[in-house]
Amino acid sequence: MHQIADKVIKKVYGQAAGIQWSEPVAGGDINESYHLLLADGTEAFLKLNGRAADNFFAAEAQGLKAMGEAGAKVPKVLAYGKAERTGYLLLEYVRKGSRKANYGVLLGQMLGKMHKAATEGFTKAGRYGFYENNYIGATPQVNTPKAGWVEFFRDNRLGVQMKLAGRCFDKEDRHRCQALLEHLEDYLYEPEYPSLLHGDLWGGNVMADSQGLPMLIDPAVYVGCHEADLAMTELFGGFSPDFYDAYHEMIPRETGYADRREIYNLYHLLNHLNLFGGSYLASVRRILKRYVG
Repeated sequence: MHQIADKVIKKVYGQAAGIQWSEPVAGGDINESYHLLLADGTEAFLKLNGRAADNFFAAEAQGLKAMGEAGAKVPKVLAYGKAERTGYLLLEYVRKGSRKANYGVLLGQMLGKMHKAATEGFTKAGRYGFYENNYIGATPQVNTPKAGWVEFFRDNRLGVQMKLAGRCFDKEDRHRCQALLEHLEDYLYEPEYPSLLHGDLWGGNVMADSQGLPMLIDPAVYVGCHEADLAMTELFGGFSPDFYDAYHEMIPRETGYADRREIYNLYHLLNHLNLFGGSYLASVRRILKRYVG
């Protein structure tokens, strides 16, 4: 690692730059991560992945940039690219702090602000998608622009993951998947406006910075319906009641959200099934049976 990290630092800061010390940072299951202290006293956060596609970290950098432009607090991207066939992403080092007393409120307000921001600059065409494909965890995420939200979620989200999960399904599972896709417009609605989404908004992708303020990390960004982000906050828990209260003061809860929530989270459960195996199959089947029978 040290040799690759040194090449990255010299590439970004010049041949005179060097690393005073480094330490691994735990928490991810895809990348190697390190806290670096450079010889001039600069601190940085380095992600490395020798198996990732060439655009893997470029996609993450683009997502962070987009969220920042939409009003979210995110780490600053310093550089990304490849060194010795290893992909890297160099970010500012953000020291974790204790959450402020109103942390949940601030997080809800920040997410609401991001979801209400204009999105025209984030897609090449259409209302929904993103200007590049990216990744949800290690899985490629298709962001081909679509005019309608239901069409986008059917073709670029559920349909893709269901196809990948085919090896895990029996005949009844495949029938239910096809039936849900064919009748998805009976369950989802076209939102009043599109929103820039984090795309992978579970508790591990939110942190408190040194001032105790909420920050979003590790995105899988695209333009979609705000409810998809909101649903994932409820999939694994970890978000406080005051977060939801503050969010809904900015974006009121839509009638029928509870009936749509599991369809949005089906995407993430399918992705977990494809990434981590059969322990998620029962949860996927439960949701399919709820909507298809």
